[in-house]
Amino acid sequence: MIGLNLVYAVAGIVFAVFSLLSARDRRFANAAFYALITASFLFGNRLGDVANGVLVLALIGIAASGRMRRAEAVEPAEDRHRAKVFVPALIIPAVALMGTLAFKHATTLIDPKQATLVALTLGTLIALILCGVLLRAQPAEPFVAGRGLIDDIGWVAVMPQMLASLGAVFALAGVGGVVGELVGAVIPAGSVIGAVLAYALGMALFTIVMGNAFAAFPVMAAAVGVPILIRQMGADPAIVAAVGMLAGFCGTLMTPMAANFNLLPAALLGLRDKYAVIRAQVPTALPLLVFNILLLYGMIA
Repeated sequence: MIGLNLVYAVAGIVFAVFSLLSARDRRFANAAFYALITASFLFGNRLGDVANGVLVLALIGIAASGRMRRAEAVEPAEDRHRAKVFVPALIIPAVALMGTLAFKHATTLIDPKQATLVALTLGTLIALILCGVLLRAQPAEPFVAGRGLIDDIGWVAVMPQMLASLGAVFALAGVGGVVGELVGAVIPAGSVIGAVLAYALGMALFTIVMGNAFAAFPVMAAAVGVPILIRQMGADPAIVAAVGMLAGFCGTLMTPMAANFNLLPAALLGLRDKYAVIRAQVPTALPLLVFNILLLYGMIA
C-alpha cells in the first residue's frame, strides 16, 4: 500500500541531492546536515529510538555550530516563458485536491489516512516533469534552486517536525494528565466558560512555549479537550480539535519559538528588529484568540 513510504522516499532523495550539491561546493556542514535528514527519511524506521535520538542530537550540534552557510546567490534567468511558469506551480495544488478526493476511494492501493500527502507528492513530481517539458529546464535546475531555498531557510526547516515530536513526548510523559489535574482544581465543576478558557488559553500558551500548535495539541487535548469538553460536556470532537488548533495558531503568531514563521522572514528581509514580524502580528493574534474562545463557547454552551 502506498502511503508515507512514498512521501519519505521522495523527500529523502531530494535531501540526498542537496547533500551532494553542498559537498560539491565544499560546504561540508550543510552536506552533513542534509545527509542526516536523508538518513532520517530513508532509514528512520529501521534505526530505532536510540539511533534516531543520536541523529537528532547530531542535527542540533551542526545547527548550533554556526558553520552552515548559504550558497552563492545566483542571478535569475531571463524570463522567456511568461505565463507558462505558473502551470507547474498550479499543477501541485490541483493534483493534491483531485488526488485526495480520488484516493479516498482507492483504499486497496493508497493509504486513505495519507491520501493528501501522497497526492501532494505526486503533484510535485508531475510539476517537475512539466518543468522539463514546458520550460525546457535541465534535470539539475530544480534541485539547484531548491538547495538555494533550503540554504536560506537553514536548520529552521526541521523545527516544525522537532516541535511536533516534542508534543508527542510530552503526551507520553503524562504532562497532559498533570495539567488536567491542575485545571480541574481551578475551574468550577461544570463550568463551560472555565473549561473553554482553560483549553483555548492553554493551547495558545503552550504554543508560545513550544513554538508549534501541533506540539501543544496532544497536551491540551489530554488535559482538557477530551476529558472535560468532549466526555463531560458532550462537545463535538471535530469542533474542539479545529477551534483548539486555531487558538494555538494565535500563539504561533506571538512567539519567537516559531522561528520558521516569525524570525526567518525578518532575517531574509534584512530587518533590523528580528521581532518585527511578531510585533506586527500581535494586534491580529489577540482579537483572533478572543474570537476563537467565543466561538468555541457558543458551539458548546
